[in-house]
Amino acid sequence: MLIVGGLLALAGCSDDDSEASNSAPSETSSSTRQSASPSSTEDAEQAAVLAVYTRSWQAQADAYAKASSTGTDLRKTTTLRALGSIEQDLKAMRKADQVTAGKPVIHPGHPKVMAGEIPTATLTDCVDTTNWTLIDKDTKKKVPLPSTRLVKYVSTAKLEKWGTKWMVTELTAQDQSC
Repeated sequence: MLIVGGLLALAGCSDDDSEASNSAPSETSSSTRQSASPSSTEDAEQAAVLAVYTRSWQAQADAYAKASSTGTDLRKTTTLRALGSIEQDLKAMRKADQVTAGKPVIHPGHPKVMAGEIPTATLTDCVDTTNWTLIDKDTKKKVPLPSTRLVKYVSTAKLEKWGTKWMVTELTAQDQSC
């Protein structure tokens, strides 16, 4: 389930159609590979992973605030696989005439970076949606959500390094509070 599922899925927002673009992300970034010791190279990779993860979350918050990914940086930080779930949520929100107000607060841990033909990274986060609420687009009133939903929950992100940049490939909300 998508990371934002803690906010939306428990409110009954889901749809099977996806409006994700088929184009590959085109943003470029400077390489984090430098002449340095292995530990500083790893630190640079971890910093790059955290930066992309944080940008992806900002882009998600921007998209959910208007129920559309248009004009956001989602395609620059998130692969089509992860974007598909986000687009499903956004479509359901548009259908219900809902958007979000406020912002989630993320507390990502240190990413675990794995070398390979395609380098990968995994990180665990504590997402706080206390001040990120679902609202009716027209009335601006909060949409009632189940009292049992997790407001602070554990999430996991997986990333891959595509050339010189990291991309979020999977976002998973855990049914676990933090």
